[in-house]
Amino acid sequence: MSIKAKQVAAVTTLVVAIVAILSVYHLASLAQMRLKETAERGKMLSAAVFQRAREIVPPPGVDMATALQEDAGLRSILSSGVGFGPNVTSAAIVDPDGVVIAHGFRQMDGQRLEEAEDIEGLLEDGPVAQLLAIYSDERTFETRQALLSGDAEFGSIRIGISPILIRDEMKSYVGTAAGSVVAALIIATFFAVLFSQWMLRPIHVIQSGLTRLGRGELDVSLDLPGEEFRDLGSSFEAVSAQLSAVRAKPLPSAGTDLESVMENLEDAVALFSPSGEAIFTNAAMKVLLAEHRDHPAMKTLIDQTLAGRKDCGPLPLTVDGPADADAPERLLMTHAIEDSTGRFVGAMLVSRNIGYLSQVHSTLNYSRKLAALNRLMAGVAHEVKNPLNAMTIHLELLKRKLGPGANVDKHINVIGNEIQRLDEVLMGFLKFARPDELKLQPVQLSALVSDVVTTIRPEAVRSSINVKVECPATLPEINADPGMLRQAILNLALNACQAMPDGGTLRIACRSTQRKVEIDVEDTGVGIPPEDLSRIFDLYFTTKEKGTGIGLSMVYRIIQLHDGDVEVQSTPGSGTRFRLLFPHV
Repeated sequence: MSIKAKQVAAVTTLVVAIVAILSVYHLASLAQMRLKETAERGKMLSAAVFQRAREIVPPPGVDMATALQEDAGLRSILSSGVGFGPNVTSAAIVDPDGVVIAHGFRQMDGQRLEEAEDIEGLLEDGPVAQLLAIYSDERTFETRQALLSGDAEFGSIRIGISPILIRDEMKSYVGTAAGSVVAALIIATFFAVLFSQWMLRPIHVIQSGLTRLGRGELDVSLDLPGEEFRDLGSSFEAVSAQLSAVRAKPLPSAGTDLESVMENLEDAVALFSPSGEAIFTNAAMKVLLAEHRDHPAMKTLIDQTLAGRKDCGPLPLTVDGPADADAPERLLMTHAIEDSTGRFVGAMLVSRNIGYLSQVHSTLNYSRKLAALNRLMAGVAHEVKNPLNAMTIHLELLKRKLGPGANVDKHINVIGNEIQRLDEVLMGFLKFARPDELKLQPVQLSALVSDVVTTIRPEAVRSSINVKVECPATLPEINADPGMLRQAILNLALNACQAMPDGGTLRIACRSTQRKVEIDVEDTGVGIPPEDLSRIFDLYFTTKEKGTGIGLSMVYRIIQLHDGDVEVQSTPGSGTRFRLLFPHV
Protein backbone atom coordinates (compact mmCIF):
# COMPACT_ATOMS: atom_id res chain seq x y z
CA MET A 1 0.00 0.00 0.00
CA SER A 2 1.36 3.43 -0.95
CA ILE A 3 1.92 6.27 1.51
CA LYS A 4 -0.97 8.17 -0.04
CA ALA A 5 -3.35 5.23 0.36
CA LYS A 6 -2.20 4.70 3.95
CA GLN A 7 -2.75 8.37 4.77
CA VAL A 8 -6.24 8.41 3.20
CA ALA A 9 -7.15 5.18 5.00
CA ALA A 10 -5.85 6.49 8.33
CA VAL A 11 -7.69 9.82 8.16
CA THR A 12 -10.92 8.20 6.94
CA THR A 13 -10.79 5.49 9.60
CA LEU A 14 -10.16 8.05 12.33
CA VAL A 15 -13.06 10.28 11.28
CA VAL A 16 -15.47 7.38 10.81
CA ALA A 17 -14.43 5.88 14.15
CA ILE A 18 -15.06 9.17 15.94
CA VAL A 19 -18.48 9.62 14.28
CA ALA A 20 -19.41 6.00 14.99
CA ILE A 21 -18.37 6.27 18.64
CA LEU A 22 -20.33 9.50 19.07
CA SER A 23 -23.36 7.92 17.37
CA VAL A 24 -23.24 4.87 19.60
CA TYR A 25 -22.85 7.11 22.64
CA HIS A 26 -25.90 9.11 21.50
CA LEU A 27 -27.94 5.92 21.00
CA ALA A 28 -26.86 4.62 24.41
CA SER A 29 -27.85 7.89 26.07
CA LEU A 30 -31.18 7.83 24.23
CA ALA A 31 -31.81 4.20 25.25
CA GLN A 32 -30.99 5.03 28.86
CA MET A 33 -33.40 8.00 28.77
CA ARG A 34 -36.19 5.85 27.27
CA LEU A 35 -35.65 3.16 29.89
CA LYS A 36 -35.79 5.73 32.67
CA GLU A 37 -39.02 7.20 31.23
CA THR A 38 -40.55 3.71 31.01
CA ALA A 39 -39.50 2.94 34.58
CA GLU A 40 -41.04 6.23 35.79
CA ARG A 41 -44.32 5.42 34.03
CA GLY A 42 -44.34 2.03 35.68
CA LYS A 43 -43.75 3.64 39.05
CA MET A 44 -46.55 6.17 38.44
CA LEU A 45 -48.96 3.37 37.54
CA SER A 46 -47.80 1.40 40.59
CA ALA A 47 -48.41 4.48 42.78
CA ALA A 48 -51.94 4.89 41.37
CA VAL A 49 -52.76 1.24 42.10
CA PHE A 50 -51.26 1.56 45.56
CA GLN A 51 -53.32 4.67 46.34
CA ARG A 52 -56.52 3.01 45.17
CA ALA A 53 -55.80 -0.16 47.14
CA ARG A 54 -55.30 1.85 50.34
CA GLU A 55 -58.75 3.39 49.96
CA ILE A 56 -60.51 0.01 49.76
CA VAL A 57 -62.07 -1.12 53.04
CA PRO A 58 -63.52 -4.65 52.87
CA PRO A 59 -67.06 -5.02 54.30
CA PRO A 60 -67.60 -7.40 57.24
CA GLY A 61 -67.13 -11.02 56.30
CA VAL A 62 -65.14 -10.22 53.12
CA ASP A 63 -61.36 -10.68 53.01
CA MET A 64 -59.01 -8.10 51.51
CA ALA A 65 -58.20 -10.15 48.40
CA THR A 66 -61.87 -10.48 47.45
CA ALA A 67 -62.43 -6.78 48.06
CA LEU A 68 -59.56 -5.92 45.74
CA GLN A 69 -60.87 -8.26 43.03
CA GLU A 70 -64.38 -6.79 43.17
CA ASP A 71 -63.38 -3.11 43.32
CA ALA A 72 -64.36 -1.55 39.99
CA GLY A 73 -62.04 1.44 40.37
CA LEU A 74 -59.01 -0.78 40.95
CA ARG A 75 -60.02 -2.96 38.01
CA SER A 76 -60.27 0.14 35.83
CA ILE A 77 -56.73 1.28 36.80
CA LEU A 78 -55.24 -2.18 36.19
CA SER A 79 -57.03 -2.57 32.83
CA SER A 80 -55.97 0.85 31.60
CA GLY A 81 -52.38 0.28 32.79
CA VAL A 82 -51.45 -1.54 29.59
CA GLY A 83 -52.22 1.58 27.62
CA PHE A 84 -50.56 3.85 30.16
CA GLY A 85 -47.26 3.68 28.25
CA PRO A 86 -46.08 2.01 25.04
CA ASN A 87 -43.72 -0.28 26.96
CA VAL A 88 -46.04 -1.31 29.84
CA THR A 89 -47.19 -4.89 29.18
CA SER A 90 -49.06 -5.79 32.36
CA ALA A 91 -50.30 -4.56 35.76
CA ALA A 92 -51.22 -6.88 38.61
CA ILE A 93 -51.53 -7.31 42.37
CA VAL A 94 -50.08 -10.61 43.62
CA ASP A 95 -49.94 -12.26 47.03
CA PRO A 96 -46.59 -13.13 48.71
CA ASP A 97 -46.60 -16.50 46.87
CA GLY A 98 -46.84 -14.84 43.44
CA VAL A 99 -50.51 -15.79 42.83
CA VAL A 100 -52.48 -13.07 41.04
CA ILE A 101 -55.14 -11.36 43.17
CA ALA A 102 -56.19 -8.82 40.52
CA HIS A 103 -54.80 -8.43 36.98
CA GLY A 104 -55.40 -6.04 34.14
CA PHE A 105 -56.62 -9.09 32.21
CA ARG A 106 -59.31 -10.72 34.41
CA GLN A 107 -58.60 -14.20 33.05
CA MET A 108 -55.16 -14.07 34.77
CA ASP A 109 -56.78 -13.87 38.26
CA GLY A 110 -55.76 -16.79 40.43
CA GLN A 111 -52.84 -17.82 38.22
CA ARG A 112 -49.21 -17.77 39.29
CA LEU A 113 -47.27 -14.82 37.83
CA GLU A 114 -43.61 -15.56 37.06
CA GLU A 115 -41.26 -13.05 38.66
CA ALA A 116 -39.18 -10.93 36.25
CA GLU A 117 -36.01 -8.90 36.82
CA ASP A 118 -36.35 -5.56 38.54
CA ILE A 119 -35.79 -2.77 36.01
CA GLU A 120 -33.78 -0.85 38.62
CA GLY A 121 -30.96 -3.36 38.12
CA LEU A 122 -30.94 -2.67 34.36
CA LEU A 123 -30.85 1.09 34.99
CA GLU A 124 -27.77 0.63 37.17
CA ASP A 125 -25.96 -1.31 34.43
CA GLY A 126 -23.83 0.42 31.82
CA PRO A 127 -24.92 1.65 28.39
CA VAL A 128 -23.73 -1.54 26.66
CA ALA A 129 -25.93 -3.77 28.83
CA GLN A 130 -28.92 -1.49 28.24
CA LEU A 131 -28.42 -1.56 24.45
CA LEU A 132 -28.13 -5.36 24.54
CA ALA A 133 -31.37 -5.55 26.56
CA ILE A 134 -33.14 -3.48 23.89
CA TYR A 135 -31.69 -5.07 20.73
CA SER A 136 -30.83 -8.64 21.62
CA ASP A 137 -32.48 -9.79 24.88
CA GLU A 138 -36.03 -11.14 25.06
CA ARG A 139 -36.26 -10.51 28.80
CA THR A 140 -39.19 -8.75 30.51
CA PHE A 141 -38.59 -6.45 33.45
CA GLU A 142 -40.96 -5.08 36.09
CA THR A 143 -41.33 -2.52 38.84
CA ARG A 144 -42.42 -3.72 42.27
CA GLN A 145 -44.05 -2.04 45.24
CA ALA A 146 -45.03 -3.73 48.47
CA LEU A 147 -48.75 -3.68 49.42
CA LEU A 148 -49.49 -3.57 53.15
CA SER A 149 -52.57 -4.57 55.10
CA GLY A 150 -52.11 -2.90 58.41
CA ASP A 151 -48.50 -3.49 59.42
CA ALA A 152 -48.19 -6.81 57.55
CA GLU A 153 -47.17 -7.22 53.92
CA PHE A 154 -50.29 -8.33 52.08
CA GLY A 155 -48.76 -8.68 48.62
CA SER A 156 -47.09 -6.55 45.97
CA ILE A 157 -47.93 -4.46 42.95
CA ARG A 158 -46.01 -5.60 39.83
CA ILE A 159 -45.97 -3.59 36.61
CA GLY A 160 -44.52 -5.51 33.63
CA ILE A 161 -42.22 -3.60 31.26
CA SER A 162 -40.74 -4.79 27.94
CA PRO A 163 -37.62 -2.90 26.72
CA ILE A 164 -38.01 -4.54 23.30
CA LEU A 165 -40.81 -2.11 22.48
CA ILE A 166 -38.29 0.75 22.78
CA ARG A 167 -36.54 -0.70 19.73
CA ASP A 168 -39.29 0.54 17.40
CA GLU A 169 -39.07 4.03 18.89
CA MET A 170 -35.32 4.16 18.17
CA LYS A 171 -35.41 2.98 14.54
CA SER A 172 -35.43 6.51 13.20
CA TYR A 173 -32.49 7.45 15.43
CA VAL A 174 -30.48 4.40 14.26
CA GLY A 175 -31.13 5.34 10.65
CA THR A 176 -29.94 8.88 11.32
CA ALA A 177 -26.78 7.58 13.01
CA ALA A 178 -26.02 5.21 10.11
CA GLY A 179 -26.53 8.04 7.66
CA SER A 180 -24.13 10.19 9.67
CA VAL A 181 -21.45 7.49 9.53
CA VAL A 182 -21.85 7.06 5.75
CA ALA A 183 -21.76 10.83 5.20
CA ALA A 184 -18.67 11.11 7.41
CA LEU A 185 -16.99 8.32 5.40
CA ILE A 186 -17.63 10.09 2.08
CA ILE A 187 -16.61 13.54 3.31
CA ALA A 188 -13.53 12.24 5.15
CA THR A 189 -12.35 10.30 2.10
CA PHE A 190 -12.71 13.36 -0.12
CA PHE A 191 -10.81 15.69 2.19
CA ALA A 192 -8.19 13.00 2.99
CA VAL A 193 -7.38 12.67 -0.71
CA LEU A 194 -6.97 16.44 -1.03
CA PHE A 195 -4.90 16.59 2.15
CA SER A 196 -2.61 13.75 1.04
CA GLN A 197 -2.03 15.42 -2.33
CA TRP A 198 -0.91 18.59 -0.56
CA MET A 199 1.19 16.81 2.08
CA LEU A 200 2.93 14.39 -0.31
CA ARG A 201 3.87 16.93 -2.96
CA PRO A 202 7.31 17.61 -1.34
CA ILE A 203 8.02 13.86 -1.36
CA HIS A 204 7.34 13.71 -5.10
CA VAL A 205 9.68 16.68 -5.60
CA ILE A 206 12.41 14.95 -3.55
CA GLN A 207 11.89 11.71 -5.49
CA SER A 208 12.29 13.61 -8.75
CA GLY A 209 15.51 15.20 -7.48
CA LEU A 210 16.93 11.81 -6.43
CA THR A 211 16.09 10.40 -9.85
CA ARG A 212 18.00 13.23 -11.50
CA LEU A 213 20.98 12.61 -9.21
CA GLY A 214 20.86 8.93 -10.13
CA ARG A 215 21.04 9.85 -13.83
CA GLY A 216 24.28 11.73 -13.15
CA GLU A 217 22.99 15.30 -13.14
CA LEU A 218 25.02 17.68 -10.99
CA ASP A 219 23.97 20.58 -8.73
CA VAL A 220 20.33 19.47 -8.50
CA SER A 221 18.12 21.91 -6.56
CA LEU A 222 14.61 21.42 -5.13
CA ASP A 223 11.73 23.90 -4.97
CA LEU A 224 10.04 22.92 -1.68
CA PRO A 225 7.36 24.96 0.16
CA GLY A 226 7.40 25.75 3.87
CA GLU A 227 10.24 26.51 6.26
CA GLU A 228 10.78 22.86 7.25
CA PHE A 229 10.91 21.68 3.66
CA ARG A 230 13.13 24.60 2.66
CA ASP A 231 15.69 23.38 5.19
CA LEU A 232 15.41 19.91 3.68
CA GLY A 233 15.92 21.40 0.22
CA SER A 234 19.05 23.22 1.42
CA SER A 235 20.43 19.96 2.85
CA PHE A 236 19.66 18.17 -0.43
CA GLU A 237 21.47 20.84 -2.41
CA ALA A 238 24.48 20.56 -0.07
CA VAL A 239 24.60 16.78 -0.61
CA SER A 240 24.30 17.32 -4.37
CA ALA A 241 27.23 19.76 -4.29
CA GLN A 242 29.35 17.29 -2.28
CA LEU A 243 28.58 14.51 -4.78
CA SER A 244 29.62 16.83 -7.59
CA ALA A 245 32.90 17.57 -5.81
CA VAL A 246 33.55 13.87 -5.21
CA ARG A 247 32.87 13.01 -8.84
CA ALA A 248 35.24 15.73 -9.94
CA LYS A 249 38.13 14.19 -7.94
CA PRO A 250 40.25 11.45 -9.54
CA LEU A 251 39.55 7.98 -8.18
CA PRO A 252 42.31 6.26 -6.19
CA SER A 253 44.08 3.42 -7.91
CA ALA A 254 42.84 -0.12 -7.41
CA GLY A 255 46.28 -1.13 -6.20
CA THR A 256 46.12 1.37 -3.32
CA ASP A 257 42.73 0.04 -2.20
CA LEU A 258 43.94 -3.57 -2.40
CA GLU A 259 47.06 -2.79 -0.39
CA SER A 260 44.97 -1.05 2.30
CA VAL A 261 42.68 -4.06 2.58
CA MET A 262 45.57 -6.51 2.80
CA GLU A 263 47.31 -4.47 5.50
CA ASN A 264 44.24 -4.64 7.75
CA LEU A 265 43.69 -8.38 7.41
CA GLU A 266 44.04 -10.45 10.58
CA ASP A 267 45.55 -13.29 8.55
CA ALA A 268 49.23 -13.02 7.60
CA VAL A 269 49.46 -12.78 3.78
CA ALA A 270 52.42 -12.71 1.41
CA LEU A 271 52.71 -12.77 -2.43
CA PHE A 272 55.67 -14.46 -4.14
CA SER A 273 56.73 -14.18 -7.80
CA PRO A 274 57.31 -17.31 -9.92
CA SER A 275 61.01 -16.95 -9.08
CA GLY A 276 60.30 -17.12 -5.33
CA GLU A 277 60.85 -13.43 -4.60
CA ALA A 278 58.49 -11.80 -2.06
CA ILE A 279 56.43 -9.16 -3.91
CA PHE A 280 54.15 -8.10 -1.05
CA THR A 281 53.78 -8.86 2.66
CA ASN A 282 51.18 -7.33 4.98
CA ALA A 283 51.95 -6.23 8.54
CA ALA A 284 50.98 -9.57 10.14
CA MET A 285 53.17 -11.53 7.71
CA LYS A 286 56.16 -9.24 8.33
CA VAL A 287 56.02 -10.13 12.02
CA LEU A 288 55.68 -13.84 11.21
CA LEU A 289 58.56 -13.85 8.71
CA ALA A 290 60.77 -12.05 11.20
CA GLU A 291 60.32 -15.01 13.58
CA HIS A 292 60.00 -17.98 11.19
CA ARG A 293 61.44 -16.93 7.79
CA ASP A 294 63.40 -20.18 7.38
CA HIS A 295 60.73 -22.48 8.77
CA PRO A 296 60.69 -25.68 6.66
CA ALA A 297 56.88 -25.78 6.41
CA MET A 298 56.84 -22.32 4.80
CA LYS A 299 59.61 -23.08 2.33
CA THR A 300 58.04 -26.45 1.43
CA LEU A 301 54.59 -25.02 0.70
CA ILE A 302 55.94 -22.09 -1.35
CA ASP A 303 58.28 -24.34 -3.40
CA GLN A 304 55.51 -26.89 -4.07
CA THR A 305 53.07 -24.20 -5.22
CA LEU A 306 55.63 -22.47 -7.46
CA ALA A 307 56.71 -25.80 -8.97
CA GLY A 308 53.31 -27.46 -9.35
CA ARG A 309 51.25 -24.27 -9.78
CA LYS A 310 48.49 -25.61 -7.52
CA ASP A 311 47.20 -24.92 -4.02
CA CYS A 312 48.91 -26.67 -1.12
CA GLY A 313 48.23 -27.13 2.59
CA PRO A 314 47.09 -26.57 5.19
CA LEU A 315 50.05 -27.45 7.38
CA PRO A 316 50.51 -26.59 11.08
CA LEU A 317 53.29 -24.17 11.93
CA THR A 318 55.20 -26.12 14.59
CA VAL A 319 58.06 -24.62 16.55
CA ASP A 320 61.09 -26.69 17.50
CA GLY A 321 62.49 -26.38 21.00
CA PRO A 322 60.64 -25.48 24.23
CA ALA A 323 56.95 -24.65 23.64
CA ASP A 324 55.82 -21.09 24.24
CA ALA A 325 52.50 -21.00 26.06
CA ASP A 326 51.67 -17.60 24.58
CA ALA A 327 52.51 -18.56 20.98
CA PRO A 328 49.33 -18.86 18.88
CA GLU A 329 48.58 -22.03 16.96
CA ARG A 330 48.79 -21.36 13.21
CA LEU A 331 47.97 -23.10 9.95
CA LEU A 332 49.85 -22.40 6.69
CA MET A 333 48.38 -22.70 3.19
CA THR A 334 49.35 -21.48 -0.29
CA HIS A 335 47.28 -20.58 -3.35
CA ALA A 336 48.34 -20.44 -6.97
CA ILE A 337 47.56 -16.99 -8.47
CA GLU A 338 46.67 -16.54 -12.15
CA ASP A 339 45.79 -13.43 -14.12
CA SER A 340 42.73 -12.94 -16.31
CA THR A 341 44.37 -14.79 -19.22
CA GLY A 342 45.22 -17.83 -17.11
CA ARG A 343 48.93 -17.07 -16.88
CA PHE A 344 50.59 -18.09 -13.62
CA VAL A 345 51.84 -14.97 -11.81
CA GLY A 346 52.91 -16.30 -8.42
CA ALA A 347 51.91 -17.87 -5.11
CA MET A 348 50.07 -16.42 -2.12
CA LEU A 349 51.08 -17.63 1.35
CA VAL A 350 48.42 -17.34 4.10
CA SER A 351 48.99 -17.98 7.80
CA ARG A 352 45.84 -18.23 9.91
CA ASN A 353 45.70 -18.07 13.71
CA ILE A 354 43.44 -20.92 14.89
CA GLY A 355 44.26 -20.66 18.58
CA TYR A 356 40.94 -18.95 19.30
CA LEU A 357 39.09 -21.93 17.79
CA SER A 358 40.60 -24.16 20.47
CA GLN A 359 39.51 -21.68 23.13
CA VAL A 360 35.95 -21.62 21.74
CA HIS A 361 35.89 -25.43 21.60
CA SER A 362 37.10 -25.65 25.20
CA THR A 363 34.50 -23.11 26.34
CA LEU A 364 31.70 -25.02 24.58
CA ASN A 365 32.79 -28.31 26.17
CA TYR A 366 32.87 -26.68 29.59
CA SER A 367 29.41 -25.18 29.02
CA ARG A 368 28.01 -28.60 28.07
CA LYS A 369 29.51 -30.15 31.20
CA LEU A 370 28.14 -27.32 33.27
CA ALA A 371 24.63 -27.79 31.85
CA ALA A 372 24.76 -31.53 32.56
CA LEU A 373 25.95 -30.88 36.11
CA ASN A 374 23.14 -28.38 36.66
CA ARG A 375 20.56 -30.99 35.70
CA LEU A 376 22.27 -33.58 37.89
CA MET A 377 22.44 -31.27 40.90
CA ALA A 378 18.78 -30.32 40.54
CA GLY A 379 17.92 -34.01 40.78
CA VAL A 380 20.27 -34.51 43.74
CA ALA A 381 18.71 -31.55 45.53
CA HIS A 382 15.23 -32.95 45.01
CA GLU A 383 16.15 -36.44 46.19
CA VAL A 384 18.41 -35.54 49.14
CA LYS A 385 16.95 -32.34 50.64
CA ASN A 386 13.72 -33.87 51.95
CA PRO A 387 15.37 -36.94 53.56
CA LEU A 388 17.89 -34.65 55.29
CA ASN A 389 15.10 -32.57 56.78
CA ALA A 390 13.29 -35.70 57.94
CA MET A 391 16.49 -37.11 59.50
CA THR A 392 17.08 -33.84 61.39
CA ILE A 393 13.54 -33.85 62.78
CA HIS A 394 13.61 -37.50 63.85
CA LEU A 395 17.08 -37.15 65.35
CA GLU A 396 15.77 -34.35 67.58
CA LEU A 397 12.76 -36.52 68.52
CA LEU A 398 15.09 -39.41 69.35
CA LYS A 399 17.21 -37.13 71.55
CA ARG A 400 14.12 -36.03 73.48
CA LYS A 401 12.87 -39.61 73.94
CA LEU A 402 16.23 -40.90 75.21
CA GLY A 403 16.46 -38.08 77.74
CA PRO A 404 19.54 -36.46 79.27
CA GLY A 405 20.71 -39.55 81.12
CA ALA A 406 21.04 -41.87 78.14
CA ASN A 407 24.73 -40.98 77.62
CA VAL A 408 24.33 -40.82 73.85
CA ASP A 409 24.35 -37.02 73.39
CA LYS A 410 27.88 -37.13 71.99
CA HIS A 411 26.94 -39.59 69.25
CA ILE A 412 23.68 -37.78 68.45
CA ASN A 413 25.55 -34.47 68.17
CA VAL A 414 28.05 -36.06 65.76
CA ILE A 415 25.20 -37.34 63.59
CA GLY A 416 23.48 -33.92 63.71
CA ASN A 417 26.67 -32.09 62.75
CA GLU A 418 27.27 -34.46 59.82
CA ILE A 419 23.69 -33.97 58.61
CA GLN A 420 24.16 -30.18 58.85
CA ARG A 421 27.45 -30.40 56.94
CA LEU A 422 25.79 -32.49 54.24
CA ASP A 423 22.98 -29.91 54.04
CA GLU A 424 25.54 -27.12 53.62
CA VAL A 425 27.23 -29.05 50.80
CA LEU A 426 23.84 -29.52 49.17
CA MET A 427 23.10 -25.80 49.47
CA GLY A 428 26.45 -25.13 47.78
CA PHE A 429 25.37 -27.39 44.93
CA LEU A 430 22.10 -25.51 44.61
CA LYS A 431 23.83 -22.13 44.71
CA PHE A 432 26.10 -23.19 41.87
CA ALA A 433 23.32 -24.80 39.83
CA ARG A 434 20.85 -21.92 40.26
CA PRO A 435 22.76 -18.65 40.64
CA ASP A 436 20.85 -15.51 41.50
CA GLU A 437 19.36 -13.54 38.65
CA LEU A 438 21.69 -10.89 37.27
CA LYS A 439 20.85 -7.32 38.28
CA LEU A 440 23.11 -5.37 35.94
CA GLN A 441 23.97 -1.75 36.65
CA PRO A 442 26.99 0.56 36.19
CA VAL A 443 29.62 -0.38 38.80
CA GLN A 444 32.56 1.74 39.95
CA LEU A 445 35.40 -0.74 40.47
CA SER A 446 37.42 1.37 42.92
CA ALA A 447 34.57 1.38 45.47
CA LEU A 448 33.82 -2.32 45.00
CA VAL A 449 37.50 -3.35 45.38
CA SER A 450 37.79 -1.16 48.48
CA ASP A 451 34.83 -3.02 50.00
CA VAL A 452 36.47 -6.39 49.25
CA VAL A 453 39.78 -5.28 50.82
CA THR A 454 37.95 -4.16 53.96
CA THR A 455 36.42 -7.65 54.24
CA ILE A 456 39.67 -9.60 53.83
CA ARG A 457 41.87 -7.22 55.87
CA PRO A 458 41.52 -9.17 59.18
CA GLU A 459 42.48 -12.45 57.44
CA ALA A 460 45.47 -10.76 55.77
CA VAL A 461 46.67 -9.29 59.08
CA ARG A 462 46.51 -12.69 60.81
CA SER A 463 48.61 -14.25 58.02
CA SER A 464 51.10 -11.33 57.79
CA ILE A 465 50.00 -10.54 54.24
CA ASN A 466 50.63 -7.12 52.74
CA VAL A 467 47.64 -5.98 50.63
CA LYS A 468 48.31 -3.59 47.75
CA VAL A 469 45.47 -1.93 45.86
CA GLU A 470 46.00 -0.23 42.50
CA CYS A 471 42.50 0.74 41.38
CA PRO A 472 42.17 4.43 40.40
CA ALA A 473 38.80 6.15 40.75
CA THR A 474 39.06 7.40 37.15
CA LEU A 475 38.48 3.93 35.70
CA PRO A 476 35.42 3.65 33.42
CA GLU A 477 32.40 1.87 34.88
CA ILE A 478 31.45 -1.65 33.86
CA ASN A 479 27.97 -3.11 33.53
CA ALA A 480 27.73 -5.78 36.23
CA ASP A 481 25.82 -7.20 39.17
CA PRO A 482 27.60 -5.64 42.20
CA GLY A 483 26.85 -8.55 44.53
CA MET A 484 28.02 -11.28 42.14
CA LEU A 485 31.13 -9.37 41.04
CA ARG A 486 32.07 -8.69 44.68
CA GLN A 487 31.67 -12.40 45.45
CA ALA A 488 33.95 -13.38 42.55
CA ILE A 489 36.74 -10.97 43.57
CA LEU A 490 36.33 -11.94 47.24
CA ASN A 491 36.69 -15.66 46.40
CA LEU A 492 39.93 -14.98 44.49
CA ALA A 493 41.31 -12.77 47.28
CA LEU A 494 40.54 -15.37 49.97
CA ASN A 495 42.12 -18.11 47.85
CA ALA A 496 45.20 -15.90 47.50
CA CYS A 497 45.42 -15.43 51.28
CA GLN A 498 45.12 -19.19 51.82
CA ALA A 499 47.94 -19.74 49.30
CA MET A 500 50.31 -17.62 51.49
CA PRO A 501 50.25 -19.29 54.94
CA ASP A 502 53.67 -17.81 55.79
CA GLY A 503 52.84 -14.30 54.60
CA GLY A 504 53.41 -12.50 51.33
CA THR A 505 51.88 -9.83 49.13
CA LEU A 506 48.34 -9.70 47.72
CA ARG A 507 47.97 -7.24 44.85
CA ILE A 508 44.58 -6.18 43.43
CA ALA A 509 45.00 -3.94 40.38
CA CYS A 510 42.53 -2.49 37.88
CA ARG A 511 43.25 -0.90 34.54
CA SER A 512 41.45 0.01 31.32
CA THR A 513 42.50 -0.91 27.78
CA GLN A 514 40.97 0.17 24.50
CA ARG A 515 38.31 -2.54 24.59
CA LYS A 516 38.33 -4.08 28.07
CA VAL A 517 38.52 -3.32 31.76
CA GLU A 518 40.94 -5.66 33.55
CA ILE A 519 41.07 -6.71 37.21
CA ASP A 520 44.21 -8.53 38.42
CA VAL A 521 44.25 -10.54 41.67
CA GLU A 522 47.88 -11.58 42.19
CA ASP A 523 49.64 -13.32 45.09
CA THR A 524 53.17 -14.48 45.94
CA GLY A 525 52.03 -17.82 47.30
CA VAL A 526 52.77 -21.46 46.57
CA GLY A 527 51.44 -21.33 43.00
CA ILE A 528 49.57 -23.98 41.00
CA PRO A 529 51.29 -27.01 39.46
CA PRO A 530 51.22 -26.98 35.62
CA GLU A 531 49.34 -30.30 35.51
CA ASP A 532 46.50 -28.79 37.63
CA LEU A 533 46.27 -25.44 35.86
CA SER A 534 43.79 -26.63 33.23
CA ARG A 535 41.48 -28.16 35.88
CA ILE A 536 41.18 -25.40 38.47
CA PHE A 537 37.77 -24.23 37.18
CA ASP A 538 36.33 -27.77 37.13
CA LEU A 539 33.56 -28.25 39.66
CA TYR A 540 34.71 -30.06 42.86
CA PHE A 541 38.38 -30.03 41.85
CA THR A 542 40.51 -28.84 44.75
CA THR A 543 44.02 -29.38 46.15
CA LYS A 544 43.11 -28.04 49.60
CA GLU A 545 42.60 -30.42 52.50
CA LYS A 546 39.25 -28.85 53.46
CA GLY A 547 38.29 -27.33 50.11
CA THR A 548 34.95 -27.91 48.39
CA GLY A 549 36.03 -27.24 44.80
CA ILE A 550 33.15 -24.84 44.24
CA GLY A 551 34.77 -21.41 44.75
CA LEU A 552 36.71 -21.08 41.47
CA SER A 553 33.85 -22.71 39.54
CA MET A 554 31.54 -20.01 40.91
CA VAL A 555 34.07 -17.35 39.86
CA TYR A 556 34.17 -18.73 36.32
CA ARG A 557 30.37 -18.95 36.20
CA ILE A 558 29.94 -15.34 37.38
CA ILE A 559 32.46 -14.00 34.84
CA GLN A 560 30.70 -15.94 32.06
CA LEU A 561 27.33 -14.45 33.04
CA HIS A 562 28.91 -10.98 32.65
CA ASP A 563 30.23 -11.76 29.10
CA GLY A 564 33.73 -11.57 30.53
CA ASP A 565 36.79 -13.80 30.43
CA VAL A 566 39.34 -15.20 32.91
CA GLU A 567 43.06 -15.61 32.36
CA VAL A 568 45.36 -17.47 34.78
CA GLN A 569 49.16 -17.44 35.05
CA SER A 570 50.94 -19.35 37.82
CA THR A 571 54.50 -20.37 38.67
CA PRO A 572 54.95 -22.96 41.43
CA GLY A 573 56.72 -21.36 44.37
CA SER A 574 56.37 -17.81 42.99
CA GLY A 575 52.64 -17.08 42.96
CA THR A 576 49.49 -16.88 40.83
CA ARG A 577 47.75 -14.13 38.91
CA PHE A 578 44.05 -14.21 37.94
CA ARG A 579 43.01 -11.61 35.36
CA LEU A 580 39.29 -10.81 34.91
CA LEU A 581 38.37 -9.04 31.67
CA PHE A 582 35.06 -7.17 31.23
CA PRO A 583 33.71 -5.09 28.33
CA HIS A 584 33.20 -1.35 28.80
CA VAL A 585 29.67 -0.10 29.55
